[in-house]
Amino acid sequence: MKITISGPPGSGKSTLSRMLSARLGLPLISMGDIFRRCAEDRCMCLAEYGLLARQNGNIDREIDEMQKKVAREKDNIILEGRLSGFLVDADLKVWLKAPLEVRAERIAKRENKSVQISMAETSEREECERERYLNYYNIDIMDLSVYDIVIDSSKWGAEEIGEIVLKAVECLV
Repeated sequence: MKITISGPPGSGKSTLSRMLSARLGLPLISMGDIFRRCAEDRCMCLAEYGLLARQNGNIDREIDEMQKKVAREKDNIILEGRLSGFLVDADLKVWLKAPLEVRAERIAKRENKSVQISMAETSEREECERERYLNYYNIDIMDLSVYDIVIDSSKWGAEEIGEIVLKAVECLV
């Protein structure tokens, strides 16, 4: 079974993906982790690397091709990433959403920064990514029609969201 978990920054993708990976015994590939490692390898913060990616389309394309290759080679996997639902032919595609304020609070807590800074950085990052995806692939990240399930992660905790997705998985098996 292939499952994609997508959503904007701070929506709970990583938490849900790790939980599902552990519960279902499926390996997890996080495109966000790969992007972060690439930024660290270049001694850049995430925002700086995102701006570099805006100028150099090969950065996103290489990561996205890697994701598609992994998905083609593995039958049982969880892929977590903003574009995973668009790029991967999966059995179940999940999108997590939450208001910017909620997501900024989560990111601020995780990264030990102010909510105001987190909100500004998150807004800038989302706009940068939206422009890149439209430009490179003609994908409007706001088009949720490719997803089987859309969940507002501000309404339920991680465990409840995990249960919702596990019920959907049960229906597919």
